[in-house]
Amino acid sequence: MLIFLSSGLFLGWALGANDAANVFGTAVATRMVNFTTAAIICSIFVILGAVFSGAGAAQTLGKLGAVNALPGAFMAAFAAALAVYLMTKAGLPVSTSQAIVGAIIGWNFFTNTLTDTVTLTKIISTWVVCPVLAAICSAIIFKCTVKGVRWAKIHLLRIDAYTRLGLILAGAFGSYSLGANNIANVMGVFISSSPFSDISIGTLFTLTSVQQLFLIGAIAIGVGVVTYSKRVMITVGADLLPLSPIAAWVAVVSHSIVLFLFASQGLKYLLETNGLPSIPLVPVSSSQAVVGAVLGIALVQGARNFQWSVFGSIGLGWVITPILAGLICFVGLFFLQNVFSQKVFQSVSYGVSNEVVERLEKEGIDGTPLRTLNEKQFDNAVALHDVLSDIKQYGSFERKKIMFFAKYEPIFMDAQKFVQLNRDGLAPERSRIIQSIIGQFYPYAWMLRDELVLRSVAWRKSEDDKYNRLLDRDFNFVVRLFKSKY
Repeated sequence: MLIFLSSGLFLGWALGANDAANVFGTAVATRMVNFTTAAIICSIFVILGAVFSGAGAAQTLGKLGAVNALPGAFMAAFAAALAVYLMTKAGLPVSTSQAIVGAIIGWNFFTNTLTDTVTLTKIISTWVVCPVLAAICSAIIFKCTVKGVRWAKIHLLRIDAYTRLGLILAGAFGSYSLGANNIANVMGVFISSSPFSDISIGTLFTLTSVQQLFLIGAIAIGVGVVTYSKRVMITVGADLLPLSPIAAWVAVVSHSIVLFLFASQGLKYLLETNGLPSIPLVPVSSSQAVVGAVLGIALVQGARNFQWSVFGSIGLGWVITPILAGLICFVGLFFLQNVFSQKVFQSVSYGVSNEVVERLEKEGIDGTPLRTLNEKQFDNAVALHDVLSDIKQYGSFERKKIMFFAKYEPIFMDAQKFVQLNRDGLAPERSRIIQSIIGQFYPYAWMLRDELVLRSVAWRKSEDDKYNRLLDRDFNFVVRLFKSKY
């Protein structure tokens, strides 16, 4: 288990070595904060952010591709880590988010797993929005800060002291946001195949299996910060644009705000409940955020000293990183499977049974063309998708629905596994309903859900999005626990 998780630890180390520069690079390069202080603060708050706020972005990454075997997760994380390490060695602040996305797509290609294009589009769009948003934030904050300092007529020595404190506080906030947003890159691929069980300390505290993954990943990030981040800090903090202490503070604050926006479940819920457009929970690139922030400051100053050649090198690194990670992952999976005889993925088959057709018709989808596929089994998602693509009356929405309901997920409600069920984590009524169906078998996950909904209102969705997210969390936990190994 530890051998397989080692690649996630390597990726965490690489992320810490590379992305700490985005939090404290400007502060260290301007000599406002020494490296040791920056490394300690960054490490502590990265761990806190990962454990307590890391779940939101991880959910989106899981939709891109559910890596469902430890050897496969090992290679995806290793490929991303190796790509990031090579770029770090070159002194370039690259995107760990882009690296892990490229690795997951490489895994999808190797295993004939469909890449969710909606999720991929959402993630790629943030790669454009993230630096632009950071640039806008930094330009506004920089202008307001400069005017505020001039108006207040604060003594230079006091400005220096305030700036040092501001850089430390902003760095702590940025480190928390980095852990919350980017831990999904480090350990997200291991969630589907997590080897841990929930740990409960009486009725006071429960450390979930996902939080345990995030904790060890965050510790690895902290080690990367302490041991290898100084070189990239200098690139970000000095080579791209010579920054004043105030400008350095603005860059860190702007970067931190952007990362927090894309990681906060609370903010997303607040916007949705008030009828406002929500911000997707996506692991964005902290490198892109800080570079965008520095660019925003440069544009306000007329871009006179901005090193466009360095910016071009960084941009090229952003393009190369996901491609490199995807190729490494694909080749690595081939060797793991064929040379080392490792099972890099769990086979996921699909079948359009009569039950599936009837369920689809309840969803308003014409099942007539599907009856020719009755009881035919497809070895992977691509095989079924290719057949559905030939049926012209089904658009992308209908195909996605069919794929969802046709996916085999054999679930046996085993009495022994029920004993392992952390009933403290479920409402008593939900746990009671689970107990009432012990001994039942469901070939599809949606059949289990329909059964639970039929038996109790406690398993039914409401108009409250927050309640529904918690309900989905409980259901997915039950599926992972009782799902048959095949």
